[in-house]
Amino acid sequence: MSIERQRTAKFDELAREYGADLYRYAMWLCGNDALAKDLVQETFLRAWKAIDSLKETRAAKSWLITILRREYARTFERKVPKFTDVDTVVVPDDDELEPDDRAEVQMLRQGIMQLAPKYRDPLLLQTVLGSSCKEIAEELGISKSAVMTQLFRAREQLKKKLQKDGVTGNVHELF
Repeated sequence: MSIERQRTAKFDELAREYGADLYRYAMWLCGNDALAKDLVQETFLRAWKAIDSLKETRAAKSWLITILRREYARTFERKVPKFTDVDTVVVPDDDELEPDDRAEVQMLRQGIMQLAPKYRDPLLLQTVLGSSCKEIAEELGISKSAVMTQLFRAREQLKKKLQKDGVTGNVHELF
């Protein structure tokens, strides 16, 4: 098999295997479908250009997430995108949540996004992407025990924030 075909096959496998995870993570970061899709597309574009630098296939997910996080940061370095006010958009959905449930999901999302990145990133990696503590530690370049501590503190901070805002229950059950 030619080098170019191997390169293409390697990239295709990455795109199939991690595309949905990258989109989910991008949605959590930005909360905007179009921007999330753009972030994933830019991530894959950068990955394609640098595919030869990926030596360990089992590190691919962390590599792609790192590219996506950097691309998200670059988005705001270049320009501030125009967003539509979500309160004015009406999207028909047969499976739409009840108003109370929708409010709780929105409060949960806002609470998570208000956490310091030190706590938010491991929490999102675990809850949105289903990453293990070991994978999160590798991705963020910290120890597994630090990840566990940050996850605990993230949940505690989120619990306090949500209870202050009137959400009752156990925040650990929300995940």
